[in-house]
Amino acid sequence: MENLKPEALSPNNQQNGTSKKEIEYTKNLYEDARSCAVKILCRCERTDSYLEKLIDAELKNDNLNDFDKALLNEIAHGVIRWMRRLDWFLNGFYRGNYEKCLPEVRNAMRVALYQILFLNKIPYSAAVNEAVEFIKRIHGEKHAGVVNGLLRTIIRTLDNLVWPTREIDEVNYLGIIQSHPNWMVKRWINRFGFDNAVKLCEENNKRPVMSLRVNSLKISNGDFENYLKEKNLYYRNGNFLDNFFTTKTMSKIYTDELCKLGFFSIQDESAGLVSNLLDPKPEELILDVCSAPGGKTSHISELMKNEGTVIAVEKYLSRLEVMNKNLERLGVKNVRSIHDDICEPRTKDLMENLIGKADKILVDAPCSGLGVLSKKPDIKWKRELKDIGNLQNLQNEILENSLKYLKPGGVIVYSTCTTEAEENYEVVKTFLTNHPEFSIDDAGKFVSEKAVNKEGCIELFPYIHNTDGAFSVRLIRNN
Repeated sequence: MENLKPEALSPNNQQNGTSKKEIEYTKNLYEDARSCAVKILCRCERTDSYLEKLIDAELKNDNLNDFDKALLNEIAHGVIRWMRRLDWFLNGFYRGNYEKCLPEVRNAMRVALYQILFLNKIPYSAAVNEAVEFIKRIHGEKHAGVVNGLLRTIIRTLDNLVWPTREIDEVNYLGIIQSHPNWMVKRWINRFGFDNAVKLCEENNKRPVMSLRVNSLKISNGDFENYLKEKNLYYRNGNFLDNFFTTKTMSKIYTDELCKLGFFSIQDESAGLVSNLLDPKPEELILDVCSAPGGKTSHISELMKNEGTVIAVEKYLSRLEVMNKNLERLGVKNVRSIHDDICEPRTKDLMENLIGKADKILVDAPCSGLGVLSKKPDIKWKRELKDIGNLQNLQNEILENSLKYLKPGGVIVYSTCTTEAEENYEVVKTFLTNHPEFSIDDAGKFVSEKAVNKEGCIELFPYIHNTDGAFSVRLIRNN
């Protein structure tokens, strides 16, 4: 059993002849936080699975206590966040071709090195021994010896580690030091200058704070604030909106009683600004064309005081079902969800009934997500430069297909959670060129001027505004 591969031992393979003994071995193999982190990292590398979903699945593991779950979450996020810097050192000390290193070996070393470099409360010996024992069980003594020797050599030379230098190649330097892909940092250096590119990368690498939106349908801001005080939780008020609070200390958020009862949602303040920019009224018909997971949809409903109608369109059924559960938890009553695609409609609602009926439309477009890297660090490694152009085409298409549902004099709010100009103002410029009947309605009339750029759009950067990176614009139809 010593050399069995973990993927061969998945419970999903039981029908293919995997014995109960082998399945039990697998459970034992991944019974601690560090080995679970290795499993997550391997799956994140070889599949399209997102880090958050993989972690959420492991946090349901009854074998892990609360401390281990917190450690798993810290290590998995930390390794992905700092993976390029970790690989710089591992590649320098590895004898052989590091690129061809076995995935479990490579990720076990990453997990150990992350603890050594970033977690000062964990003894070096514990980080090394756990990695060595795991590799010994899965790949035998030879590979375990390589891991042991490499990690102990790094520990001995910690004070003299060789770092890349800016003078030779500042793009590669920043990419390695701040653990971002070169194509990404090159764009930011060219756009913002080197010093601001550093600040943006540093902000992306910080552990994110928890941002909470009070559900005005169920509780007042004051009562929620008293609740936080009663729980002795450190918090601060939002930078731009009164019904948002941030905290670093609220653990077990999803099991919190008020969360389960729908008294608040987890949502960044940048997303809250979008709903305020839309400025929905109780008597209106609102169309949300890319609605799941429903954070903005529910906020729109709250602003409408559960009156009027919100039509929430979602292309993917699984995401729509998650949204519906969230809306039910929050006590939302004025939302009707539709499983359909705004670009290829097939329901009677989108093909006939809603044409020319919407007072306002929200286009919260699919985007590269480069504004939320602190929360979703795996996006750094899953995105490529070509994705931005491809997404821009999709964003233009969604905007165009949304037009026929808007009344004369109606409003469209276009938003993303990215910092990239091609997906933001460039999309707006193309739209306005093609549709001169539309104009930008200055966002400063609806939200704080601190969040508004010179073009009258909301534009947020993590290192400036202490929010996610985001963009939104209010477009008004003049006839």
